[in-house]
Amino acid sequence: MIDQVSKIYIKTHFVLSEEIKVLGLDWFRIHFLENNGMAWGKEFGGKSGKLFLTLFRLFAIAGIGYWLYDAVKNNAHKILITAISLIFAGALGNIIDSVFYGIFFSDSYQRVATFLPDEGGYNSLFHGKVVDMLYFPIIRGTWPDWFPWVGGSSLVFFRPVFNLADSSITIGVSIILIWQRRFFAEEMIHRKKSKDISESSPADQTGMD
Repeated sequence: MIDQVSKIYIKTHFVLSEEIKVLGLDWFRIHFLENNGMAWGKEFGGKSGKLFLTLFRLFAIAGIGYWLYDAVKNNAHKILITAISLIFAGALGNIIDSVFYGIFFSDSYQRVATFLPDEGGYNSLFHGKVVDMLYFPIIRGTWPDWFPWVGGSSLVFFRPVFNLADSSITIGVSIILIWQRRFFAEEMIHRKKSKDISESSPADQTGMD
């Protein structure tokens, strides 16, 4: 909900590429960008490629949803469930943009977008663009001339512009990567105990008879 509220606010109050400094800070800015849903704003295959990407994401989020359901059902570690929930929520936040924003909003080129415009949205269903706005250019300067390939060019760290859904996915994946051995070791122990109980039950019943 927070992700969607922030995106709708930016979409209906900012012109594309508009930027403001948060609390006057140079290293924290709101910078309105849109992309077709791939990392780093990459595109492929035009409209058909965008449709394929959106449909792929729908299948992926269905898989993540089942993973979350299975983790809860099998009493997985609470931190693992939290991590999967973060990934699921972030993926859902971005897929809403891809599926619906093209028909819900007008474009943002040199004007502030409107919600449900009379002339229709800027694109068709499944062809919306993901709204990004968080920008942290913490380090700004120039690469040393001796540095291979990029020497003498401008240096900005951190360059990517992202949104809260991206942050949610990143945090969830990071948690799993850091604690994966603990999570899956506990899951294996839990499943082994469940299997042992199910296998021992018939024998116990025979003994009682």
